[in-house]
Amino acid sequence: MLQRPRRGDPFWIWFLHSWDLFSWAIIGLLALLTVLGDAPAAARYGSLALLVALGCAGAAVHRRGRGKPVDGYVYLGLLIVSLGVLAYLRDGFGVLYTVALAQFVVYADSRRGALVSSALGGVAITVGGVLREGWGGEALVRNGISTAGVYAAGVLIATLTPRALEVRDERARLRAELAHTQEELSEALRREGAAAERERMAREIHDTLAQGFASIIVLAEAARAGIESQPVRTGQQLTSIEQTARENLAEARALVGSTPPDGAVRGSVAGALRRTLDRFTEDTGLAVEAELPDGLDCDQQTRIALLRCTQESLANVRKHAGASTVVVVLSPGPYGIELEITDDGQGFDVGAAHGFGLDGMRKRLAELGGELTVTSSLGDGTRILAFLPLTHDVEEPA
Repeated sequence: MLQRPRRGDPFWIWFLHSWDLFSWAIIGLLALLTVLGDAPAAARYGSLALLVALGCAGAAVHRRGRGKPVDGYVYLGLLIVSLGVLAYLRDGFGVLYTVALAQFVVYADSRRGALVSSALGGVAITVGGVLREGWGGEALVRNGISTAGVYAAGVLIATLTPRALEVRDERARLRAELAHTQEELSEALRREGAAAERERMAREIHDTLAQGFASIIVLAEAARAGIESQPVRTGQQLTSIEQTARENLAEARALVGSTPPDGAVRGSVAGALRRTLDRFTEDTGLAVEAELPDGLDCDQQTRIALLRCTQESLANVRKHAGASTVVVVLSPGPYGIELEITDDGQGFDVGAAHGFGLDGMRKRLAELGGELTVTSSLGDGTRILAFLPLTHDVEEPA
């Protein structure tokens, strides 16, 4: 049984259902004309009763839902009987077969059911008309030819409808697949975004809080070892511990609020790096040679990236290099800013190094279109070169 058309269904399905509604309008009009007409009482009341019965049966099928094939065939059986009786009772009611042609497709649950029921309707209308006109070869031929023409149209309708249904179902399947794909894509993007955010937070925590805590541990161990023999130095280390803890607290608040820490990136990039280097010298006692031109400035994101690369490189020097001297050079390159950090430490095998810090620096720079170059070998120190293009809007120093 053909279901109610949905948005996006082929034109043929909508046309068929519009024809069905039109047939009900004609049946209602015939009932009204029967009431107002001057036909003999028996023919008038008989035809009116059949039309009302058809209307009630159709309304019952609609109310119960068209998903029940038995109800549809019960209605079609009543329609076939009504066509034959009405053709017998009243002249001109044979046109009802043409009007109701779409109903044989709408209320049947298969093409075979539609073809058989419409054929039976044609037989009924032919027999009814022949009986009313008087049994004879001429009446039979005349009614049979007109009925055959209408039935041919019914065959065409019943043949085209399954193809239209296939198109409709295919469109519905494609819509469902598209919706499912969009849902999967949305979920994949959500997971990718969540993973990227976790990676970003892990990198920020490593570059800020983790480095700060590592510095606090080193300073605390040194202070404990020299608390009696070097009280002045211990006092400086305790001050550095307090300052580092405060900076870590500010970093934690900045991470929670998704905003960069104001103190870490205030002023020019040279000023931010110089403060970091001064702290490093104060905490470690290592000599740092720096070339940081004050006139070189860049946007906020670039300043943060250069600062984080410097902090990570100095942390690696402190933990692994065993260096005595660190050189930091910040300079404009042909296409952007270059930050070079070298030390005279023990070096390492770059090919075997896959630490979170180096990978984090690479990804941070790559997000801004930059790149990181690491040159080192055992016993020959390490050179870190960070490059960032000047493609972002420059902000004025705060």
